[in-house]
Amino acid sequence: MMPAARESLLDAAYTALARRPWSAVRMVDVAAAAGVSRQTLYNEFGSKEGLARALVRREADGYLAGVERALATHSDARDRLTATAEWTAALARDNALVRAMLTGCWSERLPSPTLSAVPSTSAVPAQRRADGPLPSPGDFVALVRDRAVVVISGPGINKSDIADLARSCELVVRLALSCVAAPPGEGGVADLVRSALHRQLAG
Repeated sequence: MMPAARESLLDAAYTALARRPWSAVRMVDVAAAAGVSRQTLYNEFGSKEGLARALVRREADGYLAGVERALATHSDARDRLTATAEWTAALARDNALVRAMLTGCWSERLPSPTLSAVPSTSAVPAQRRADGPLPSPGDFVALVRDRAVVVISGPGINKSDIADLARSCELVVRLALSCVAAPPGEGGVADLVRSALHRQLAG
């Protein structure tokens, strides 16, 4: 199957989920919305659980790709981390699956696939990846922190500076996640992050 058709099916599943609880989303409707047969949908994902895992995996990848863009958009470390925190809070506000992944709070409306790997019989590489382990909230903290450290630390940085930088990056990610759970007031995420980083990255 063409990757574009897989994306169309995932788009259809995402749209269906925005309109009704996952328990009420029917495979036949997802297939029809994507313009493929129900058999094609089952061939690609194996089951409704497989579709759910693929949808969660795609949204996780989309979030992490956005983190990469946020980190690459600026040259100043504080600006990079602020942009990352703003992206995290904004996407989680707009995307219920990302919010659930980042907080670990899965509402009854959402699919709640197990985060551990499941046995995969799929011949589809993208589905075998989706059937692998899905990131937990703690995994996201570590992934974003470690990526930020790599992007921000220059050549020749010493170990103690890297440890300090890693703590600052983790603080920002955790601040962003707290803003997902309890949206900040006036000034938003950026003000919180800048004031938190003021001491950490001074100089």
